[in-house]
This record gives sequence, C-alpha cells and structure tokens, in this order.
Amino acid sequence: MANLLTEKADKHGYESYQRMAFFTDTSICIGCKACEVACKEWNRNPVEGYAVTGDSYDNTGSLGANTWRHVAFIEQSNERIQQAREEGRKLVSLGMPKASAPSMTPDTDDFRWLMSSDVCKHCTNAGCLDVCPTGALFRSEFGTVVVQDDVCNGCGTCVAGCPFGVIERRDDGGVTLKADKTATVDYQVPDHAGVNVLAKLKQLKPQGPDHTPGQAMPIKNLGVAQKCTMCYDRLKIGEQPACAKTCPTDSIQFGPYEEMLAAARERVRVLHEQGLTEARLYGANSQDGVGGTGSIFLLLDSPEVYGLPPDPRVPTADLPQMYKTAAKAIGGMALAVAGAFMLGGRK
Repeated sequence: MANLLTEKADKHGYESYQRMAFFTDTSICIGCKACEVACKEWNRNPVEGYAVTGDSYDNTGSLGANTWRHVAFIEQSNERIQQAREEGRKLVSLGMPKASAPSMTPDTDDFRWLMSSDVCKHCTNAGCLDVCPTGALFRSEFGTVVVQDDVCNGCGTCVAGCPFGVIERRDDGGVTLKADKTATVDYQVPDHAGVNVLAKLKQLKPQGPDHTPGQAMPIKNLGVAQKCTMCYDRLKIGEQPACAKTCPTDSIQFGPYEEMLAAARERVRVLHEQGLTEARLYGANSQDGVGGTGSIFLLLDSPEVYGLPPDPRVPTADLPQMYKTAAKAIGGMALAVAGAFMLGGRK
C-alpha cells in the first residue's frame, strides 16, 4: 500500500504526503442526517430532493452533485432477515428506544433498518482522476481527490469513470456559459436534534458561511462535475471535515489513514467478540480494483445491501490488456494482408 500511495503522490506532483481518511461505522449510525446538513451548509450545496417519498425516511436518495453525504435508510423485510440468519448473520441493536405497533408484538423481527452515511471513496486509484481530459481533478496533499471548479469543462467523462457512481455533473438545465453559471434557490437549513449546525460551523471558521437560513443564495458551479472534497478548505486550516465534526455518535471518524484503518480493524474485532460476525470492512483492501479507498466503512451486511459494488474496478484498469489484444489483432490482420498480396503476386 505504501508504495502504491507513493507512486500516486509522485504522479501528481507531491514527493510525499500523509493520507487522511474517513472511517464510517454504520453500527452506531442513528440516521439523524446531521452530516448531510453540515456538508450542504459548509459547501453551500443546493437543497435537492427534500421530500417525503412515502416508502422511506431516506429523502435524498443517493449521492450526487448536490448531495455529497447521503444517509441511507436500508429497510429490510422479514424474508431478508431470515435469509441473513440462515447465513449466520445477526441483527444489531443500535441502542435506540423500541416501540410497538398495533399489529406487532414487542421486539418483533418483521423488519430492520441498516443506516449508513455514504460519501466519495477518494480511491487510491481513482477512475475519475484517470479519465479527466482537462486536469480539473487532482490529488491533494492529503491524498484526497478534488475537483477544480474553474478548470472543469463539464464534459462528464469522470462520471463514467467512477465505479461507485459518486461524481456527477451539476444540472444547469442545458448548456450554460461558464461566466453565467450562477442561480439562486431558497435554502432552508433544518435544525436536527436541537443542534444548530450553522452556528457550530461558524464557531469553527468565522469566515465560513454567512448567509441567513431562508434567504436566497447562489448555486455555484452549474454544469460542472461536483463531489465531496473531504472539506479541502477546512483541512488546509487544520480543521476536520464538517460531517465528521458534526456527527453526534462518532459514527464518522476522521484522521490519518493508518490510524483510521487500525481503528476500523479494532472495531470489527470487538463486534466479532460480541457475536456480530457479519461485521466487515469495506474499502480497506489495498488489493481490490481501486487499490483501497480513503473512505473506510464498517458494514453489517454485504456491500450490495448498502448499494455498494462488491468488487469495484477502475474502468481504465483493463486498458493495457485491451491495447495488447488490439495490437495482436492488428498484427495478425497485417500478416494476413501481406500474405494475400504475396500469394496474389505469385499468380
């Protein structure tokens, strides 16, 4: 892993850096969405999709250009629970108050929720970074992958290059000149669990967001690619990302990569000792198709349940083999044509 990180650092102009990372422990996520709100507020991302869907408390749906932290409420039926039990998996108590519905008995197993705060993976081998034609994406001194808004031309190549479907082009309603990439939206900031996220962030960085909730604010970077920057501006002044700073249960932890990896492995060990043998890490394998990620997750079920690919691969990983195969094919065709000419000449 160390050699791979050094190679990536050299490639992008840094002699060395201390890689920073997230560790998201889904076993203690309570689904409060404080991280979502803090992320949107700090980065001034527009409100999108805050509507009751009728079938879930998940009202943002997925990560996207306007939602860089997404709290998923994964609702599983009794059938799935039974299937999980047959596979030796165990339900996990989040320590939350329990209630009884009229048609249910106490402590019913008719359904369960798995909650998880998803975010950009900041891959070691980042597909979006590899395919960007303008150099708008770069590897920062913290090992994170960041978009330069003023360099991105909105081509969307990076969208196809991300194996996790994280990065997205911010909708501008059509082709918009870069000079005109502003709009306004009524931006309401909810107050979760009595925590005034805006006030908390202002204490951390006085020169941060200064608009008043409810007032119209500009939408930045219309038409260009957008994703989590791991709060690059905050890291440069020695602060944690807004989501990690705000999380009330420490489900989202932040720090040097090796420390986060060690904390994640220790947490899995503790859960296994408690009999929760289905706890596993995601993104911690340096031998996977993206070389490991800067966002490590502790999951309580298979990655597919959380909408994560079980074996992510950088789309460009197969290019060398494709080029070799193409070269062999072209060489074979050339020999065939040459042979045909030679045979034709003899006649």
